[in-house]
Amino acid sequence: MGGLLDGTRANGAFLIRSVFDPPWSLRIRDEAPLSVAVVVSGQAWVVADDEPAVLLGPGDVLLAHGPDHYTVADAPGTSPQVFIDPGGVCLDASGRSLTEELLFDPATRSWGNDPAGRDVLVTGTYETATAVSERLLLALPPRLVLRRADWSADLVDLLCAEVQRDAPGQDVFLDRLLDLVVLGVVRAWLASAEHEAPGWYRAASDPVVGEALRLVQQRPADPWTVESLARATGTSRSAFARRFSEVVGESPMAHLTSWRLALAADLLDRTDATIGSIARQVGYSTPFALSAAFSRVRGISPAQHRAARRAVSASATAGLAR
Repeated sequence: MGGLLDGTRANGAFLIRSVFDPPWSLRIRDEAPLSVAVVVSGQAWVVADDEPAVLLGPGDVLLAHGPDHYTVADAPGTSPQVFIDPGGVCLDASGRSLTEELLFDPATRSWGNDPAGRDVLVTGTYETATAVSERLLLALPPRLVLRRADWSADLVDLLCAEVQRDAPGQDVFLDRLLDLVVLGVVRAWLASAEHEAPGWYRAASDPVVGEALRLVQQRPADPWTVESLARATGTSRSAFARRFSEVVGESPMAHLTSWRLALAADLLDRTDATIGSIARQVGYSTPFALSAAFSRVRGISPAQHRAARRAVSASATAGLAR
């Protein structure tokens, strides 16, 4: 469980405090891998094309992941006035930039149509997703709402307060705080939605399969086989393989491959390590073995993956600078 959640690490996340007085409506079409919105005061409606509108009140949290577009507004029927594109670019319906017009306090990351507005939200956007978090994102609904009463929301209160501060190192501090909010929301949601939780989450509490998952996550470079994992968990090879597949929904070796390649992709995204070095860290004897597995499962080579992710990151950074 810990390893699967560890991929959520913000780096220069787009964080902003929004203050609006009705009527107001934002069309979110940035297609960001992950966004977090917290209502500080007032209210906000979340309107998606294929779902009923959802009302958020103070302390409620929304987690949304792309590429779906959706609307956040004071009321379900309010037409969008502001369109949020990748990189936090704000446009009106004609395509005119509203970024400078609506940003009324850069020091406290505040924008909106009225500094004394009724509805206040704090929003954080992860511009790029790591591969390790992909497994987690696939397990979440496109828009997850967690009510304040359903978890300990102290982190939300802290984030809402800290986003208004202008202090040395504040951007890094806010990145880590945003990560903690996301992890807290996800853990609370998974714990309260056992029937919806993915197999790998339910398996964490299984005495046999949970131990195997922990071994694989903590020691991915070990030469694991079905037999060695069965031996490590005190079961026979056939019983272990059957139980693992029933609980997780995939075979032990399929899960091991998926986990190793997710770790490899994460290292490609976050480090300048060579492909050979990454291969050894995730359990492949040569860079050619890693490249073959990576290409077979993901459809592109490790080098192509690294180049594509960095191009996306550079584009997002350029958008934030505009």
